[in-house]
Amino acid sequence: MPSMSMIEAINSAMDVALARDPDVMIFGQDVGFFGGVFRATEHLQQRYGKQRVFDAPISEGGIIATAIGMGAYGKRPVVEIQFADYIYPATDQIVSEAARLRYRTGGEWWSPITIRSPYGGGIYGGQTHSQSPEGIFTHVAGLKTVIPSNPYDAKGLLIAAIEDDDPVLFFEPKRLYNGPFDGHHDRPVQSWAGHVDAEVPAEHYAVPLGKARTVRAGDEITILAYGTMVHVALCAAQESGIDADIIDLRTLIPLDLDAIVESVSRTGRCVIVHEATRTSGFGAELAALVQEHCFFALEAPIERVTGWDTPYPHAFEWEYFPGPQRVGEALKRVVSI
Repeated sequence: MPSMSMIEAINSAMDVALARDPDVMIFGQDVGFFGGVFRATEHLQQRYGKQRVFDAPISEGGIIATAIGMGAYGKRPVVEIQFADYIYPATDQIVSEAARLRYRTGGEWWSPITIRSPYGGGIYGGQTHSQSPEGIFTHVAGLKTVIPSNPYDAKGLLIAAIEDDDPVLFFEPKRLYNGPFDGHHDRPVQSWAGHVDAEVPAEHYAVPLGKARTVRAGDEITILAYGTMVHVALCAAQESGIDADIIDLRTLIPLDLDAIVESVSRTGRCVIVHEATRTSGFGAELAALVQEHCFFALEAPIERVTGWDTPYPHAFEWEYFPGPQRVGEALKRVVSI
């Protein structure tokens, strides 16, 4: 079984999807000959031709609008928004058209589109290349939101998203694109901290949407995380010595509530970690769900460790980034109650 980085696994997922289904098409800014700004689509145009893998104008609204039309007529477009920060001009098309099409037509038409986009910080991208807008789209009925944390899941989840009949936002943590990461900005490692396997099958497989994964079993506290923050949580648990049960959500919508409830009901404590700003972030929804479903099991208040309520600062990126120290301090506070 080959070993792949996340970017290689994402490329492999699209390669497999293009080979299996002639209705799959890929387009976006610079995704054709150039192979994408992060090389996620490298070599795909050469293999499948310019009619199935092609460049689009710099118009995010136009890219999504075109994909919606293609999807309604039987295609399965996979589009790339070059950075998640650039997705806002397409929000009206995503929210008012793609998410509503199945409901508006009584199921006669649907929108089987996948919107890929790199998100999050950790590469010194500054305020216009580091945003985490996932919470915005989890608020919209009719959309699915997926965020992988490792190469195996990245490929399997992306294939599942492409094969899904509903519109899927597929946010890719670019801090993890080109190699493993142990939670620190200055400490790349050669294994996934002993917990995450980078071996990825070359062939087709799918990881079901709506199923979380336990990446570390523990009894003292539950950590809910996704994307890059899964590795931060692993590092924080190891360095703090706290026996944490770490749940990688993988998909935010649909959410695996059963896995969350089982873990928190057993540990009695919960810390939620995400990189996006704190106010109205997805962690607030998670905290509300834990409180509603696990109230009588909780032995301490739920705590969130998040980005700050500011634009992502270039000069102070690692103060903004929720690192192992901040997460570890939260774990110690909660278990001490």
